[in-house]
Amino acid sequence: MTIKRTDSSNIDFQNLVKLLDADLAIRNGEDHAFYDQFNKIDMIKNCIVIYIDEKPAACGAFKKFADDTVEIKRMYTHPDFRKRGLATAIVNELEAWAKEIGYEKTVLESSLEQNEALSVYEKSGYQRIPNYGQYIGIDKSVCYEKVL
Repeated sequence: MTIKRTDSSNIDFQNLVKLLDADLAIRNGEDHAFYDQFNKIDMIKNCIVIYIDEKPAACGAFKKFADDTVEIKRMYTHPDFRKRGLATAIVNELEAWAKEIGYEKTVLESSLEQNEALSVYEKSGYQRIPNYGQYIGIDKSVCYEKVL
């Protein structure tokens, strides 16, 4: 396993995000357009791609949310590489990177239908919080935070 820190111009990151978006369009159904507007990857400076045998296998990113907080975004593991702990590795690397550059906390939003993702976040020490920002009042959304 190789972990690469990069930005959103990385073609492997972009290709994994396209697969993520296709998966979310199915999972979110008619709600996809609402969520999609908040998931653009233009200009994200902090992205991770994990490679297995030089093949892009998983990705994640974060962006500034507040002066001391980042929001984790665009988490995805290719189906061929699931059940190997890659999502946990991404979360750990994103948290380490955020902490290295001075952030103290992470937040994230996920969907109640994404049981696998929720399990990863909860096992990684994330605590459920009230929905924030654009997710307030959205019943299918669940928000989390973790102090680094």
